[in-house]
This record gives sequence, C-alpha cells and structure tokens, in this order.
Amino acid sequence: MDATQTSNRSGEGAGHAGTIPVTITINGKQHRLEVEPWTSLLDLLRERLHLTGSKKGCDHGQCGACTVLVDDRRVNACLTLAVMKDGANVTTIEGLASDGQLDPLQDAFIEHDAFQCGYCTSGQICSGIGLLKEGKARTPAEIRELMSGNLCRCGAYVNIVAAVEQVLNYGADKQGEAGR
Repeated sequence: MDATQTSNRSGEGAGHAGTIPVTITINGKQHRLEVEPWTSLLDLLRERLHLTGSKKGCDHGQCGACTVLVDDRRVNACLTLAVMKDGANVTTIEGLASDGQLDPLQDAFIEHDAFQCGYCTSGQICSGIGLLKEGKARTPAEIRELMSGNLCRCGAYVNIVAAVEQVLNYGADKQGEAGR
C-alpha cells in the first residue's frame, strides 16, 4: 500500500463522528488519520501506530520520556495534541537510524553506556538530537541545562552528557576541517 493512501488498519482514515482529519508525516511516512480532538501525539504514536519507542512516563510533561522531534524541535508528546500537528514532520526514536546505520548520537549513547534501564533513553536521545540541532550548547554545563527537561532516575546523566558532548565536538571538528 502506498504510504499516502488511507487505511482502516491502525485506525488510519477510519472517519468516525467527532473525529478530526489530520495528516502527519512520521519517520518519513505520511499518515492520514482521523483522531479525537483530545488524542495526544504520544497516544497516537504508541496506541494507534504502534511506535512504542517513545515512552509514557509521568504523562504530565515532567520526565521527558515521551520526547520526540516535531519539525526538528523537541516536544513532549504527552502534552501535545495530535490535531495541533496536522502537516508536521514527526521523528521518533524508530526514525533515527537510516539504512541500518544508527544516528551518531545513538552510537555515542552505546559507546558511553549512557543508559541504565533504558526506559528514558529514547526521549533522552531525541532531546539530545534536538539540542544539537538548536546549536545552543557549547559546554557540558549547557548540555546539562538544556537536557534538564529529561529526567533519568538511574543516575546516567554523566554518561548522557558525555555522549551528547562527543557528537557536539565531532560536529565542531568536522566544521573546523571544512574551514581548513
């Protein structure tokens, strides 16, 4: 089936009374869906589209386990209504690897053992990628501050900062090489 076609599988294009049509591109695949106005982006991803990498932690936007990228910006999917993202591009942890290659930050997380139980890892990685795209962090202190919306109960912050810093420095090294 073409990615742009509608389907009743997973509730796509079902057309129920009281629902609102939305078109959202998720991990490069366009979905046309009918959603109830109160459906969170997180529930849409996890319950309707079975993309379970984004976790439901606190369900109040306080832990960051549900962090995804919407148009390359970090958002808490549990606090975002799906109808608000009509026409948006959403990237979840499932959409970061390309052609079997992990994103450099995923590799850095593995290299630095930047996860303990793994529950918050998908949100941490999506937040880290958003942080890198924002270009605001230059130091470990700035990384910690800008990642402070993602809580980890396992004490892996040091390793998470090291992983983000490695990718940040790698990007800076590549820019330096290009300028030589």
